[in-house]
Amino acid sequence: MNARDVIAGMRRGVHLRVALDTLLVLLPATVALCAVAWRIAGPTPALVLAALAIVVCAAAVPIRLRRFDRGWLIVRLDAARRDLDDSSGLVFADQASLGPLQRLQRTRVGQRLTGRAPPDLRPAWSKRAIAVAWSLSALCVLAAMLWPAPRLQSTGPSIPASAQAVAGEPRLLEAMLEARPPTYTGIAASRAESLDAKAPVASTLRWTLRYAPQPGAVELVFHDGRRLALQREGEDWTASLPLQESTLYRVVPRGVTGAAQSRLHRLDAVPDQPPRVRVLVPERSLTLMAAGQRDWRLQFEVDDDHGVAARARLLVTRTEGTGENISFQDHVRVLEGRGDRRSRRFEVRLVPSDFGLQRGEDLVARLEVLDNRAPQPQRSRSASVILRWPAEPVVGADGLDGLARQVLPAYFRSQRQIIIDAEALIAERPRLAAEEFERRSDSTGVDQRLLRLRYGQFLGEESEGGRAPPTSDLPTSDLPAGDPGGAHAHDDHDDDQDDSHAPATPSPDTHDHDHAGEAGAPAAAGFGEMDDVLEAFGHTHDIPEAATLLDPQTRETLRAALREMWQSELHLRQAAPDQALPYAYRALELIKQVQQADRIYLQRVGTQLPPIDATRRLGGKREGIANRSLPTLPVARGDEALAEAWRSLDAGDAERLVASLDALQAWVDGNRDRVADPLAWIARIDEARQDPRCHDCRAALRALVWSGMPRPAGGIARRAGDDPVARRYLDALDAPGAER
Repeated sequence: MNARDVIAGMRRGVHLRVALDTLLVLLPATVALCAVAWRIAGPTPALVLAALAIVVCAAAVPIRLRRFDRGWLIVRLDAARRDLDDSSGLVFADQASLGPLQRLQRTRVGQRLTGRAPPDLRPAWSKRAIAVAWSLSALCVLAAMLWPAPRLQSTGPSIPASAQAVAGEPRLLEAMLEARPPTYTGIAASRAESLDAKAPVASTLRWTLRYAPQPGAVELVFHDGRRLALQREGEDWTASLPLQESTLYRVVPRGVTGAAQSRLHRLDAVPDQPPRVRVLVPERSLTLMAAGQRDWRLQFEVDDDHGVAARARLLVTRTEGTGENISFQDHVRVLEGRGDRRSRRFEVRLVPSDFGLQRGEDLVARLEVLDNRAPQPQRSRSASVILRWPAEPVVGADGLDGLARQVLPAYFRSQRQIIIDAEALIAERPRLAAEEFERRSDSTGVDQRLLRLRYGQFLGEESEGGRAPPTSDLPTSDLPAGDPGGAHAHDDHDDDQDDSHAPATPSPDTHDHDHAGEAGAPAAAGFGEMDDVLEAFGHTHDIPEAATLLDPQTRETLRAALREMWQSELHLRQAAPDQALPYAYRALELIKQVQQADRIYLQRVGTQLPPIDATRRLGGKREGIANRSLPTLPVARGDEALAEAWRSLDAGDAERLVASLDALQAWVDGNRDRVADPLAWIARIDEARQDPRCHDCRAALRALVWSGMPRPAGGIARRAGDDPVARRYLDALDAPGAER
């Protein structure tokens, strides 16, 4: 053993002595405080106080140990051992920092410490403080034991003071109410010293009451008039009853009547809720079957307050046919759930081919589960989830659906997008077949045409298509390039007319998508275009203001852009996108100029209030002003009992209050669907009837009455014709010289 071990042992002894000495001084005070608290406030506050005192003592010990550190130990060791030459501090020093003489002296100190028994450095016991502390603690504990015990408030049913004061009347000493829920709930039986209970439906309730002196009979009187007699078993009175619905009752022993009866007690029957089923997978109720999909995953989660059956039925329905000729095929599969009894998950993967699902048909699935209620379980079904296999798309569909699929994507094209598509088509030309190249170029030309028509609305153009104008003697193919549909022949005519009614320029291309002349009969102008489809439900550009929103210079710029668009369309429809690009670029530049043109702004007009007439301001005179009572609001038919109870509860008249309470009781019995908690109303009415002078009882019942009173309809009631204030006002208006 070296010198460090010897010093460490002495240090441990010192710390142990200090800790024990501190606890012996503080613990007596803790014992005394806990004894007093136990006698005055009961066991719970005493235990809390004891825990706090132990924490304080545990925190006080380290605080006192701070005094007995290394410096204190070195001083005490040098004082106890003269042979250490006041050099015991060298034992704790770092050897590398010591000189030769210091290392020699450190070796000698270590040999002397290990050569003899170590000195006892522990401080002396605090005998006087310990004796005083334990003596005072013993006195406090003795005084607490001799102090009379306080009269604790009974946790049993409340007994009126009048019943306790009358000698000879039965007094309830003990009460026990046991609730035994049904076995399927898995809830253990409970006992309480209160006569109020809350238990599941079909629970068995058992009362055990003890009176002194013993009454001749005891009954349970329910608020609906039912009575249950208790049977005497030795010194106790017992009765059992299955709880089917929430109710109020009163314990009535024979010989106790009137105000001496106990208050109404409440039994709440908690109904068993049906299982709650949630669909986890899929997230949407309708799922479209994807290409190559072979199975359909379903996952359900079921929760119940008392337990879910381990097995559930999956109801699968397959629909066959379309329109009104639809038939159904039902299939049932049994699933095993996973999880605890109150929350289970059911998962399955259905193979649509096993049910014979074909294109255009649906597969509908629902989960049906049962709970553990006995004897009759409750049944719940989930929401329906549908797997739909879409039908084959119809090629060349007619009608609005086909038009929307063909036109709608191109309707939102922009001039910049048309340029990008044309450049991409030129770059891909070496890799494309001639037919594919012509088809894509023609499609881009259609997009250019639709965009031109959209911008043409601002110049009054309606639609175009069909045969060439009858004023043109040339065939469409002989029109000069750059002349959009005979535009040069009609420019002068158009300039003389109102631009809002300028006709749309017909397309010179005989291969337009309208195909007006294919069947030998002209098609309707604009048929098959999104603008005209929207126009069928609301005309979007038939107002003359649409062509007059722009100034003349901007309109000419837009007209030039339309001409460039037409040339671009012409070459695109002829499978020459390289020749259409210059016109498309010039059209884009002109459109940018139109977008940057001056807008028309409306002047913002501020509110102009009339000037204030200072002569008509109120002077502050109060002559002739008197208080007037507000008219009584009309009471709805059948709610007179509420209004009367509201007034009588505030008045405090006992006779009037008893009569109004009887009417209020009848109103509650006939309007149970209008009040949230009818039993609370009945209990408050009984309290007010038992003690009409109880202010708190009347206030609580008045609050319920206020919640049940109908809200008055909004509006201002007409002033009565014989109102003196109104009469003076009308007379003043009729007086000569009155200002109108």
